[in-house]
Amino acid sequence: MTIVLYSTILYKKEVELLIEQTNGGFLISKIKQIQGRIFEKILIEYGIDQFNGAQGRILFVLWEHDNIPITELSHKTGLAKTTLTSMLDRLEGSGHIQRVYNPDDRRTVRIRLTETAKGLKDQYNQASEKMNEIFYEGFSKEEILAFDKSLEKVLNNLTRQEHYK
Repeated sequence: MTIVLYSTILYKKEVELLIEQTNGGFLISKIKQIQGRIFEKILIEYGIDQFNGAQGRILFVLWEHDNIPITELSHKTGLAKTTLTSMLDRLEGSGHIQRVYNPDDRRTVRIRLTETAKGLKDQYNQASEKMNEIFYEGFSKEEILAFDKSLEKVLNNLTRQEHYK
């Protein structure tokens, strides 16, 4: 019993020390910034200059789940409703989405793609594929799967914490 308890204490101390020495959050933030700049260039290379990468994330979700409530879109994109609202204003102004109001309850708003936005899906997917090639260059399939699984764990930890408080 004492050996098991002592081993547990040592393991916890090793984990605490490891956490103090890592800078994963900083690296993730830096990766996000750099990949955003690269993706903007790739979008232009593929003939997409009507929206930016962040707006593309919204369109990507809508290409998979069109005509959804803003709350659901916020959840699927990970964007706060206030941020999402201003981005939707720009996408609506550029003719990529339309807000559809429920005639029985004007507070309920669904977001729907326009034909213009639907026509950009293939180009966007090609640009995304190029970004993935850059992102995972030099990775084995096993490394990609392990990396994605680790990122999912981090995302789940953060999501739980966000909803906890």
